[in-house]
Amino acid sequence: MKDKRDVWQGTLAIMVLKTLDAMGPQHGYGIARRIEQISRDLLAVNHGTLYPVLLKLEQEGSISSEFGVSDNNRRARFYRITKAGRKELKSERRHWKQTTEILARFFALEGEES
Repeated sequence: MKDKRDVWQGTLAIMVLKTLDAMGPQHGYGIARRIEQISRDLLAVNHGTLYPVLLKLEQEGSISSEFGVSDNNRRARFYRITKAGRKELKSERRHWKQTTEILARFFALEGEES
């Protein structure tokens, strides 16, 4: 059985933007399930962490939302990435690429193992 991990602070917004960019409009439950699926169920995304991020992204103009009907015939809010959100995603991608390259240099150092 895999241990599910919490999402790192600040990364959930990037995952939401990438999910919406790749899949088009989604409701909150669909976004959460897709993030868990992509992580191969190593991440746990709950409503208490997802919905504040969706609200923040919407307030910043990175996503927009509208009500619609879900697959199980329920009313749900569907989110979509905006032009500003795509620009933010592109910027964050560059940032994370640089960050992972820096960390890789440290992990490649020979020396004491902690």
